[in-house]
Amino acid sequence: MSELTPDQMRASDADRERVAQVLHNALSEGRITVNELEERLTTVYAAKTVGELKPVTADLPTSAAALEPATTRALGFPDQRIGGHPGSPVSIGVMSGAVRKGSWVLPPQHNSFAFWGGAEIDLRQARFADKHCTITAVAIMGGITITVPDDINVDVTGIGFMGGFVLEDKSGAPPAPPTAPTVKINGLGFWGGVVVYRKPAKRSEPPQIEGA
Repeated sequence: MSELTPDQMRASDADRERVAQVLHNALSEGRITVNELEERLTTVYAAKTVGELKPVTADLPTSAAALEPATTRALGFPDQRIGGHPGSPVSIGVMSGAVRKGSWVLPPQHNSFAFWGGAEIDLRQARFADKHCTITAVAIMGGITITVPDDINVDVTGIGFMGGFVLEDKSGAPPAPPTAPTVKINGLGFWGGVVVYRKPAKRSEPPQIEGA
């Protein structure tokens, strides 16, 4: 049996995720549409070999590191989720609800406010405008839930006053490497609650695109 070429090697989940990140970046820069993102992600997650991944980003600016097999990637490489045009700086739920999830770019500072309402922020398929971002969450007689993937670093310093401001680790995974994005979450829960859930990162399904 002849030796396999790099393109014939079986693609790993990490290989697919790196290509998906290139597509997320292209969406945030306006190079492709949401429909094109969904179509290409379908191809990415169905790919069986490294060679099948390459045509997906052939017309997009990328680096060779994004397409090489995971085993050749150095631990110290910068995290490819960092960068892109920042998304909305606010999410407000006043007697209603606000949602930030799917493919979006967390700005360096995002303010979330809930009053007699709720807000949901999900970062498992997000990009990060800067390596260090901050979410200030204020819930007054309302609730805010923030879901962070276990492959980023999170620092929760908010205060609960007749309410709660807590971090619940649903993953149990070890801390992310220093090269990963870091999100600081501060704010106040007053007669309400802010709950930060740390969960396994989404690595094997196309993202949903939602906003409010």
